[in-house]
Amino acid sequence: MSSPSAVRSITPAHLARARRRASRLRWTGVLAAVLGAHLIAAQWFERHHDTFKPVSPEHVPVQVALLKPERIETQAAGSPPPAKAAPAAPAHAARAPREHVLTATRPGPKPHETAPATEPASAPVEASAATGASSASGSNANANAAGQGSAQSTAPGVKFSVPPSGNLQYDTFYNGVRNQPGTIHWSSDGRSYDMVVSVPLPFVGTFSYASHGHVDAFGLAPDQYIEKRGRRGEDITTFHRDSKQIGFTRTPNTLPLQDGAQDRFSMVMQLASLVRGDPDAYQPGVTRQFYVTDNDSGEIWPIETIGDESVRTDHGTIDARHFMRLPRREGDRRRIDVWLAPSLGWLPVRLVQTEPNGTQIELVWRGRIASPDADGNDTSSDDTTSATPQPSVTDPGAGPEKP
Repeated sequence: MSSPSAVRSITPAHLARARRRASRLRWTGVLAAVLGAHLIAAQWFERHHDTFKPVSPEHVPVQVALLKPERIETQAAGSPPPAKAAPAAPAHAARAPREHVLTATRPGPKPHETAPATEPASAPVEASAATGASSASGSNANANAAGQGSAQSTAPGVKFSVPPSGNLQYDTFYNGVRNQPGTIHWSSDGRSYDMVVSVPLPFVGTFSYASHGHVDAFGLAPDQYIEKRGRRGEDITTFHRDSKQIGFTRTPNTLPLQDGAQDRFSMVMQLASLVRGDPDAYQPGVTRQFYVTDNDSGEIWPIETIGDESVRTDHGTIDARHFMRLPRREGDRRRIDVWLAPSLGWLPVRLVQTEPNGTQIELVWRGRIASPDADGNDTSSDDTTSATPQPSVTDPGAGPEKP
């Protein structure tokens, strides 16, 4: 038996020290276990880290094609419209002028160059055959058709179709904060066009951009670009077609006028017209180059197809194809993103401009103000039967199928 003196020697201080030692040992064990687990996890992650490398959805690593400015497909004036537009039902025939498919941008043939008068009935058929033959002039199978329709032959080129006219309204955001609505006025009859973009910004006033021009063998051909930012004066860029020069009011410098040259906003509609003409040609990774002028300079803009995405609007979700301007030079942090919606006739449903300092200006489609027809009449009461959500601007002629 233990003596009373031994029992008395175990004091509360001894017990406290014993408990502290036990606690330290216990936490030391826990810490060792945690460090061991982390070490094992680190070794495993080192062996499998390639699995966790993120793939940015905004930059496709494989470039499918690099497209440069090309002539658009043209057809002599007076030739019949594309085959699908000829046998149209009465309801669609009434709306055909709004289609604006550009197959005629050249003067018609002179009288002595026309087909013999003894064959008026077969001329449309022969011209249609020539349309298909021109894109494969070296083919023996199409040689006869090309010969028969030589009086109204077509010139091969990229497909091009101007979007339908309309006044669109957009929600505007400045660094994510909603502001007053902005507008895009777009009008074209297939021979000329007008585009006016208005974006109200807090404290600085309304930014407006206007592009006016015509259509030539390379698509949209701006004649004048006018930019006004808030209370500042207008900066005007003029495209002198006679002297092949681009002039500015902001600087005395001039630039040579290149084929297919665009301004900052006609470029959007030039892209829309090309995509609308041949949607299947613009798959993810395909990059098209545009020569774009600002209010004092010009440069090549590489526009890459990112892919099909859904854009959320106040009217619901709309399918669109996303395009992004790639960096023009090393260190270029300014970025422009455009989403074109097939249900809106490939008009833009969303635009985002990101400045080098991170400032973002965004436009998101919110509906139609008015959509004039070919005669300039308001068709806001026009009944369309597009899928939900029903967009306010449609392409009632024959618009391209949704990709």
